[in-house]
Amino acid sequence: MFKCKAVWNKLAPLVRASSTLCLQNARKSVLRHGRRLEMVQKAQMSSGPAGGGGENTLYYVLVGATCLGTGVYAYRTVSGDKERYNERMIDLVNRPKQGPRAAEAVKPVEEPTLTEAPVEEPLVTEAVVEFTESKPVTEPLVEASIPEPIVETLVTESVVEASVPESIIEVSVTEPVAEAPAVTQSEEPLASVVESETKPTPVIIAAHVPEASPVSESAAVSEPAPAAEPVESTAAHSDVPEHAPYLLIGGGTASFAAARSIRARDPGARVLIVTEESELPYMRPPLSKELWFSDDPKATETLRFKQWNGKERSIYFQPPSFYISPTDLAKVENGGVAVLTGRKVVHMDVRENKVKLSDGAEISYEKCLIATGGVPRNLQVIDRAGEEVMKRTTLFRKIEDFRSLEKISREVKSITIIGGGFLGSELACALGRRSTDLGLEVIQMFPEKGNMGKVLPEYLSNWTTEKVRKEGVNIIMDAVVKNVSYKNDKLEIKLKDGRLIETDHVVAAVGLEPSVELAKSAGLEVDSDFGGYRVNAELQARSNIWVAGDAACFYDIKLGRRRVEHHDHAVVSGRLAGENMTGASKPYWHQSMFWSDLGPDVGYEAIGIVDSSLPTVGVFAKATAKDTPKAATEQSGTGIRSESETEAVAVTLKAETTAPPPPVQQKEDYGKGVVFYLRDNVVVGIVLWNVFNRMPIARKIIKDGEQHADLNEVAKLFNIHED
Repeated sequence: MFKCKAVWNKLAPLVRASSTLCLQNARKSVLRHGRRLEMVQKAQMSSGPAGGGGENTLYYVLVGATCLGTGVYAYRTVSGDKERYNERMIDLVNRPKQGPRAAEAVKPVEEPTLTEAPVEEPLVTEAVVEFTESKPVTEPLVEASIPEPIVETLVTESVVEASVPESIIEVSVTEPVAEAPAVTQSEEPLASVVESETKPTPVIIAAHVPEASPVSESAAVSEPAPAAEPVESTAAHSDVPEHAPYLLIGGGTASFAAARSIRARDPGARVLIVTEESELPYMRPPLSKELWFSDDPKATETLRFKQWNGKERSIYFQPPSFYISPTDLAKVENGGVAVLTGRKVVHMDVRENKVKLSDGAEISYEKCLIATGGVPRNLQVIDRAGEEVMKRTTLFRKIEDFRSLEKISREVKSITIIGGGFLGSELACALGRRSTDLGLEVIQMFPEKGNMGKVLPEYLSNWTTEKVRKEGVNIIMDAVVKNVSYKNDKLEIKLKDGRLIETDHVVAAVGLEPSVELAKSAGLEVDSDFGGYRVNAELQARSNIWVAGDAACFYDIKLGRRRVEHHDHAVVSGRLAGENMTGASKPYWHQSMFWSDLGPDVGYEAIGIVDSSLPTVGVFAKATAKDTPKAATEQSGTGIRSESETEAVAVTLKAETTAPPPPVQQKEDYGKGVVFYLRDNVVVGIVLWNVFNRMPIARKIIKDGEQHADLNEVAKLFNIHED
């Protein structure tokens, strides 16, 4: 092409001279004959005198011969360049490398990054090589001629000269490709990487690597090229199965109940439980109840305790032998339940039916249960108080929290519990029992006017407060925390009314925040009023995703949408979710119950909506020796009372036949009784105070949803006036 241009540059002056001479002859003819310029025949242009015809014929022959010769030369040049290009590229691949720059000519490639910064070693890709005359060439490795229309700017200081056919060059820089069809018939990969001393962006010419074609030894590559994307060590994920037909996220009560239900309906099911904790599934109620009253000094380590009836059991639902190894989940003939501990699900892809763990591992599933529970809520004033305050604050929820607080109770002189609900009152009674032996000051503060002030009617809350005081607890009511600070090796709690309390350690028991971190990645709906994942009556969030336990905001067919944070609800909702995962399609109609024990002598069970702001009617009677949590567990044989109840009890129990004494209201000593919570004159909640094994009756009353003219007659069903 360059030679053609040179020939044309020589012929151009001759053509211009011929045209000029022709025009001059025409002007002379006008002056000689007086004719107009328009009359001159434009075709008669010649380098000879005016009027000559032979000169024009010579001009046509000369121009035609020149064009024909130029075309023939251009065709032969392009064909020759293509052959020389193929020969040169094969020679470059087979040429032995010499010197330090030759060793760097081909380097192992790394994963490309989509950033504007120069990438030192990109993947093998197709790229356009570009040259500029304004930048000097530093040590070119390849020299050849390149047609001008093909050249573009891509190199800072290094310039590669090569004759590249236009059909081969393609622009594909932003989307690197690892594979492309080969250019030549050679089976060896053709690649040439040029790198300047200042490490500019490397350029790869004609990088078409045939699929599954290894780099030959003659290519003189110093190191083999790694994979396109970094692959984490398989050893780190060796215990993570790639697929689980039934995937249960969370290792609490709801997950275990679901696993047991799935296996009951599908004996060959393969179930994988993924839990953030390092423990196997266990029950939480004993952490704030029976474990604190154990006489065994090793109970903190063994987590075995005596129930109120004296029987010993473990906090774990099943021993380790019950479970199979996650690595064997796909191999075991009859399936089983595997637990993957210490792993957290951080991302959920509902389209691909897979989850991503905190360590990067991925697990695909067919059906999934979200039973992530919740995390203890903290006071904002404590969150903002600094590291020293946080180090002396316990958020009670897990086994490790129990062990930590039990140890702290033996080392400090003062512990303050903030919160007057179920957990706060149970821990206050548990620590109060130890206060005398340990010389420990136990303080409980809350913004209500009495313990369980949000649940119990005021008169019963006041009675409960006195009961907690008798356990050795210093009660501070109407306490709104304004500030918490650390001074002189003490925590100073300043209340809104100006009171100041000094203590060594704080336990924040102010509620639970449902864990809904997966809602964003999974596209699941979170209820704005109650929190938790919104599910339908079958506990479904999507067609193959269920939610159970504390994290589920379900629709109660009698009481409307609710979210419950109690053991019995975790058991029942987990069991139902497991059944529905195997195709049962049952609605959640069960009214879950909850219970709280203030030691072995006082306890209550409740069901439905128990809110102290609702109108209540209480019917009480004198308690006997058998009307205690201890006696109730001796009769039922279990300390987890919700696991022993059955609907059949509601049929076998009959109302008392003897006339009861008049109901007792606002009595100083509330031995045992029933409290009804009303909404629109319909019973929506019931508290059984020191009345046990009667929950099926309470459940049936709420299920019926009828208005009762005299609740004293309804109270007869519970036989509270029996001796």
